[in-house]
Formats: sequence, structure tokens, C-alpha cells
Amino acid sequence: MKNNYFFTGFPGFITSSLLKELVKEEHQINHIYLLVLPQTLKQAEESLHNIPIESSKLTILTGDITKKDLNIASELMPILQESITHVFHLAAIYDIAVPKSLAEKINVHGTKMVNDWVQTLNNLKRYVYFSTAYVSGRREGNILETDLDEGQTFKNHYEQTKFVAEIEVQKIVSKVPTTIIRPGIVKGHSKTGATIKFDGPYFMLNMFEALKASPYIPYFGSGRVEGNFVPVDYVISATIYLAHVDKAIGQTYHLTDPSPYPMREVYRMLMKEYLNQSPKATVPLSVAKSFLIIPPLRKRLKIEREGLDYFTCKSHYDTTNAVRDLEGSGIQCPDFKETVAKMVEYYRIHKDDETKHIQIK
Repeated sequence: MKNNYFFTGFPGFITSSLLKELVKEEHQINHIYLLVLPQTLKQAEESLHNIPIESSKLTILTGDITKKDLNIASELMPILQESITHVFHLAAIYDIAVPKSLAEKINVHGTKMVNDWVQTLNNLKRYVYFSTAYVSGRREGNILETDLDEGQTFKNHYEQTKFVAEIEVQKIVSKVPTTIIRPGIVKGHSKTGATIKFDGPYFMLNMFEALKASPYIPYFGSGRVEGNFVPVDYVISATIYLAHVDKAIGQTYHLTDPSPYPMREVYRMLMKEYLNQSPKATVPLSVAKSFLIIPPLRKRLKIEREGLDYFTCKSHYDTTNAVRDLEGSGIQCPDFKETVAKMVEYYRIHKDDETKHIQIK
């Protein structure tokens, strides 16, 4: 039996990358359905020019994950309920500075609506839910893939709402064949450097660009915490593989770096590659955060103040389940050091493209 796929989150970076790889690997594709908001329809249609698939095998549906039945046209529902075999739910607000109300609407309520909808599908083989490793919040120490509610607090509304959303997904695991993916901070492709958004580790490059005329750029904080940055191609390849093997049903996976570098070393490697210089001295994080209270300074440096919280939380994300179940697939997380040159090269070429920068408020 051929597979019929349903995606939320298109034309977002990870969803688009998943779609391209899925088409490339030809997983017995019969049809692919992409759920998009009406206001992103034109952008979605333009994005499809980069997807090598016959138009007859792909349908864009307008809808809204925060509505009942995802606001999909009622006449299409019987077709989808009988045909869909794989659902990939990626639609979410990923901004670490997101307001609480918006995060709750999209990340929590939206996931509840998707959960309700997938339970109406009669031939579902897999529901793949994209969570985040950072549902661990401010917990420190070794974080297991089986851990979730440990009474933790959170650094921002993004983490807190993704935590609540994952709890909602866990409630239906016994009813629906589910695989939960928890990526680390996703960066560009390991071999090309390509990305559509300069956030996460790119905030460091933004700052280096803004301060490149300065002879002294310091470290911020001790930098002893792990910098858990994973290239998008690793996350995509691992997700597609796990979505099609029975051993991944009911499992949760940290798609994080099994051997991450300390944040101080990540910072040093990026500065060396971008500016050919090394950091001088150290500025306490409390001082750096106090400066970033000033909106014009945040905007000039293109850094979200909330991003500095990831320099302080001493967490290690255990990858036992992921490494075990990916064994034999040939899929491994590349060493961050080996990806730095392409990451910086891509940033250097596209740094003036404002569509790749998030809006700093």
C-alpha cells in the first residue's frame, strides 16, 4: 500500500526540508497534503517550485490548526480520513520571545486540535509530533528522552507551551501510533549551510557582524554549558527514517548532538571563522542582559535578550534511544566543528537579506 502524507507547518524551514527529503527518498508516495494558512497560500505555492514532485501527487489545503477539524473544507474530510497514513505536525510558534497568549493558542490549543483530528483517521500508520529538547525548561543535569514532567520551570513561553503541548500528545500515544521528535537548536544544512532563518547560534554571528570594527569582543558568561546545535539535514534524515520503522512507535527521541561542545568553544569557533580573531576577556551574563534591555541595542546587535538564557542552563540531553534506533541507518549527527565553515560562509553571503533575520523588538 502506498502512503499518503499530511504536513502542518509548510512552508516553514523544517517542514520544507522534510518534504524535499521525503520526495527524494520516494517512500512509496501516493499523495502529499500540505495544510497552510490562507494568508500563506501564495508563499506556499512559490515554495513548491523547489520540490521535485508531480503536481498531481500534491495538494495544498487551506486551513487553521487552531480550529475544529483544522478548518479543512468539509467535503474533503471523508477522503482524508480514509487515505492519510502519515501525519507530520510541525506548525508552531518557535520564537523564544513569543508572547504567552499567542504561544498558547498555536502551540497548545493548535496541538490539541491536531490530536483530535488524527484520531479520526482510519488508516494512520504514524503521527510524528515535533516537540523540542527544551521542554526540559530550566532542569539541569542529564535529561532522558523518557523524561517530561519533572516539576521544571521554564526560560520562556515557547518552552512552557511546547511542554504543555507534548503532555497533550502523550495522552493519545496509547490510541495513535505516535513518534515524538525533540530536536536541539536547529541550524543550517551541514554541507551547504543553507537556512531560512538566522536565529539560535546565528545570534552570535549577528553580534560579530555588528561589532566587527571592535578590536576586543568578549565572551559572555563562563560558557561551560553545552551548545546543542544540530544541522537540519540530520534532524530531517533521522525523522524520516524513524517515521517509517515500527520500533519508533510510542518512542520519544532527542535529536540533539550526542557530543556537544561547551558554549564557550562554539562561540570561539564561530568568531575565529567569521572574524579570524579570538574573544578577549569575559563579561558576566548579568551585565550583557542588562544592556540588552535597551531596544535600540538589541536591534543593532540583532540578538533576542532571551537567547542569553541558553548560556546558563547546564543540561545534557541523553540520546540513548535515538542512537540505538538509528543504528544501521547510516544517520549520525555531524561534529559541529566540521559544519562551522559552511555555516559561516552561508551567513556571510546572506547576512544582508532581511527576510532571513527575525524581527527584534
